[in-house]
Amino acid sequence: MARYYFTLLFVVIVVGIMAFHCESISDTTRSIPGAEDEVQAYSTGHTLRLSECPGSCTQRCSKASKHKPCMFYCNLCCSKCLCVPPGTYGNKQVCPCYNNMKNARGGPKCP
Repeated sequence: MARYYFTLLFVVIVVGIMAFHCESISDTTRSIPGAEDEVQAYSTGHTLRLSECPGSCTQRCSKASKHKPCMFYCNLCCSKCLCVPPGTYGNKQVCPCYNNMKNARGGPKCP
């Protein structure tokens, strides 16, 4: 039963990411981002593109004892926040959205 819920959650996340990605593609075809867009992205902590999340999460989770859950939650958080803190631990203040996401128990959701 837990496997069914995990599969359902995975499908919902994948569909959400695909919808977000399709929306961002249509936005980029309408306008070409300039330098001011980059400055705004850095000031709000949104420094990554969706396609850069897996590489950043691989680096973030490289020393994690539970690599698969770390990668799952890191990619989930990155897809929403477009930011992954530098290093393998800590530094969450760099990405406020990533830092403020909580799980059902109120603990940190993102590794």
